[in-house]
Amino acid sequence: MIEKLTKEAIELLQKLISKQSFSGEENETALLIKQWFLDHNIKFETKVNNVWATNKYFDASKKTIMLNSHHDTVKPNKGYTRDPLKPEIVDGKLYGLGSNDAGGCLVSLLATFTYLYNRKDLKYNFLMVASAEEENTGPNSLVSIVPILPEIDFAIVGEPTLMNLAISEKGLMVLNCEAKGTSGHAAHGNTDNAIYNAIEDINWFKTYQFPKVSETLGEVRMTVTQIEAGSQHNVIPSSCKFVVDVRVTDCYTNQEVFDIVAENVKSEVCPRSQRLNSSSIPKDHEIVKAGIKLGRNTYGSPTISDQAILTCPSLKLGPGESLRSHTADEFIYIREIEEGIDLYIKILEEII
Repeated sequence: MIEKLTKEAIELLQKLISKQSFSGEENETALLIKQWFLDHNIKFETKVNNVWATNKYFDASKKTIMLNSHHDTVKPNKGYTRDPLKPEIVDGKLYGLGSNDAGGCLVSLLATFTYLYNRKDLKYNFLMVASAEEENTGPNSLVSIVPILPEIDFAIVGEPTLMNLAISEKGLMVLNCEAKGTSGHAAHGNTDNAIYNAIEDINWFKTYQFPKVSETLGEVRMTVTQIEAGSQHNVIPSSCKFVVDVRVTDCYTNQEVFDIVAENVKSEVCPRSQRLNSSSIPKDHEIVKAGIKLGRNTYGSPTISDQAILTCPSLKLGPGESLRSHTADEFIYIREIEEGIDLYIKILEEII
């Protein structure tokens, strides 16, 4: 059965690649995922382009594991030398947009869920969610359906990790900052210069070190990435705006980091959003121990995924390699999908 499901999963991935599925435009890939469920006699539900299903013998008295990955993609960059929507297998590599991020993970999890779907003897329920709008954290992404899903006790989020265990993931908070000053003629020597005032705060962002350091993610990182001020060479500006990219570890919530920033800078600071928090799962959690038992390594991931909007413990795990995501001529090895399905099943069977 596993061999048959693996073959079908690879075929599904080829079909998914051939359909345009930019964030917010996943209609056609959603239809393919629905067809997978229909072909395997699995009942499913949908909201916009999110598609989900629970195992056949779902029991509300049992805890629930969510298996999740997304079927939207970013737009292909200009470096592509192949047709991004034409799946091609060359030398064991399946090329195509979204093959690595996160199509390989999605079809591997679908195959795993289908393999377990009819089991009566499960310790846990399973919830399979193929989500939309992950790449742009859109309003119709996973966050829009979490309130109507069964209660989730922990989640496996399918992202390319070479099937190693990303037991923590950095959160993201983007800060819009504005330093104020007094406008005037540059010749008159006014010292209340918004740019100079901004520099003081920018230097704080550059040098401040948060006292708590994560075992897996290291330090919270704050980076000034944009700055805007002034209208002409002889006018002292009254405003200097700048943007700070903050990568938050599992030692802090976004709100805690924001409070520390607000206490230490003079600029007005406004977070664009505080919902993309860091996420983690304890290293002694049974799913992590099951993966370690099978020879998988643990690490902390610097990249954002749908984990950021989950409040339950979550593990990022999937075939493919993160460094290939969003690159030209994206690909995943066929053997990585085969290994992914095999390892997903083996890890889960250790605990169910």
